Amino acid sequence: MGLYKSRFCLSAGAVRAQQGVLTHEKNGLEIMDRVEVLAPAGNLPSLKAAVDAGADAVYFGFRNATNARNFEGLNFSEAEAIEGIAYCDQHGVKANVVLNTYPQIEDPSAWYDTVDMAAKYGANAVIVANMALLKYAHERYPNLGLHLSVQASASNYEAVNFYQKHFGIKRVILPRVLNVPEIVALKEKTDVELEVFAFGGLCVMAEGRCYLSSYVTGVSPNIEGVCSPARHVQFQNEGEKLQTRLNDVLIAEYEQGEEAAYPTICKGRFEANDHIYHVMEEPSSLNILEMLPEVIEAGVASLKIEGRQRTKSYVSTVTKTMRQAVDAYYANPERFRAKGSWLRTLNQTSEGSTHTLGTYQENWQ
Repeated sequence: MGLYKSRFCLSAGAVRAQQGVLTHEKNGLEIMDRVEVLAPAGNLPSLKAAVDAGADAVYFGFRNATNARNFEGLNFSEAEAIEGIAYCDQHGVKANVVLNTYPQIEDPSAWYDTVDMAAKYGANAVIVANMALLKYAHERYPNLGLHLSVQASASNYEAVNFYQKHFGIKRVILPRVLNVPEIVALKEKTDVELEVFAFGGLCVMAEGRCYLSSYVTGVSPNIEGVCSPARHVQFQNEGEKLQTRLNDVLIAEYEQGEEAAYPTICKGRFEANDHIYHVMEEPSSLNILEMLPEVIEAGVASLKIEGRQRTKSYVSTVTKTMRQAVDAYYANPERFRAKGSWLRTLNQTSEGSTHTLGTYQENWQ
């Protein structure tokens, strides 16, 4: 499986929780230092909650169209970004800025200005999908870390190494379509850091390549950054049932008292073979805790928690639980087991109140 040595330092949060040795070997793979716990921050209170809960790094976006969670009431002003990055610095936590939508021909200035702000205010890295922005950041700010966004859909080593060669990327965020053996095989052929999703929303499509919602709404997720733009979402009572629609297309019907999922095409209920059911995916959240050793030992550098649109409480709860699990793994890798209390806690925050290992288990479809 080869030798992997991670190249980032322990954050203050990891040092506070440190237990056991930092180096061990399993199946011929030497793991050195700790995998990073990366938490979402939809606003300044959530950023501080993530840091206080033990995150090694956080990621956030500015309050404009440059990031894929440009929702009303979310994201950061310049002043909040300055305060948030300073708070991270004080606690030894990395701050990454998200620029994962694509510049528009009418006026791309906001995207380039956001790169400038990230560098000016001392962010550790920017998360970018667009090649023009990657080129700009690489040439203008060579000391600013470049993380290739999942929206670029780089899921093989040729693509990853292409972005490294031409734009100097330090890390790639892998789409949620690879299983553990595929991650191992990729790692053997690149020295780019691998970041994987560990908990949160589960997308059954290859990120950056989904056309379902754009077909229904006429809006690209790579521009607006959301599968179901709020202006196209409808909740309607039809008799005793609740109907959810996306741009007037019926997505699902729910009985009284049944929990309704947010209307996305891939999680809708449709008629197929004379049955009405979740044809593509049941509402659930990705949770890798039961396979945490295998994922870490595949050589990943960062475990990403999804959810910049979620609450401060969600960020704190999930970050704290992931921190405890990672620390428990390093305390005794051979005897690690996901605690029932961790799984129950995370299930309470899960979409659909259940979780799945997704593609990390090879039999998932």
